[in-house]
Amino acid sequence: MTMSEEAEEHPMPPPSHVTTPNSPAAPRNAAVRPSLADLTARAPVPSAAPVFDARGLAVYYGTFRAVRDVDLDIQRHQITAFIGPSGCGKTTVLRCFNRMNDLIPSARVEGTLLYHGVDLYKPDVSATEVRRRIGMVFQKPNPFPKSIYDNVAFGPRVNGTRRNELDDVVERSLRGAALWDEVKDRLKSSALGMSGGQQQRLCIARAIATEPEVILMDEPCSALDPRATLQIEELMAQLKQNYTIVIVTHNMQQAARVSDRTAFFTTEVSQDGDRRTGVLIEFDATETIFSNPADERTENYVTGRFG
Repeated sequence: MTMSEEAEEHPMPPPSHVTTPNSPAAPRNAAVRPSLADLTARAPVPSAAPVFDARGLAVYYGTFRAVRDVDLDIQRHQITAFIGPSGCGKTTVLRCFNRMNDLIPSARVEGTLLYHGVDLYKPDVSATEVRRRIGMVFQKPNPFPKSIYDNVAFGPRVNGTRRNELDDVVERSLRGAALWDEVKDRLKSSALGMSGGQQQRLCIARAIATEPEVILMDEPCSALDPRATLQIEELMAQLKQNYTIVIVTHNMQQAARVSDRTAFFTTEVSQDGDRRTGVLIEFDATETIFSNPADERTENYVTGRFG
């Protein structure tokens, strides 16, 4: 699911690539926080610049440094895969991209993470707005205990979509998730009665219903059977034509099949104790990572010698 369901006291304007009616003007003399759209529009970024640019990114939980020294960029309309052994910080880094780590009181992020040239962690950037633009699909399908229709319509309703427009939004989103033909005759049925693979595609439909630019996927196929996994992988290949996708996966074959670029993370033992910190080892084109990696640790992992 995405975090677009969160309520926000001051709704933000829609993303710049979405056409909707104008929002009501703010009261005169009211202090107006600049929207992320305003900030990204002002940023002098070349058209070929990455969607995300992380430099020296590190995440702490209290005094524990969970991951360090992450330098990578995420390109538009590509699928970027994060691979590595358990506990190496893949999901922690993924959650930085839509500020999900903000929900953990002890978490803090250091370094720089730019979204279209704007620092996502600037004080004047709304985390709720970030999550509307950068959707997320979680490891386990998590449909709401509502109808199929209401699951998809939930985010657009919160964002103010008119009732007479919801039918089109729901159909378009379900078609985008390759689910419409399977559910069009039972939209008012409970989403909890769907198969696991259908539920995960419903969560993808719910994510794209709010028209984000980026979709983050945290092991979206780990709870699915091979047939449902193949459907999700085929869907990702279609979705990247309109969205930028970042995926965490423990399935190296999946990363090799679907991604354009791959980042390999591993863990290092702290010199001050036995605690392990995640670190980015190598980031390159997926073909290079799997056929001719630059680092021996990457080769050992992708060939199954450890992990």
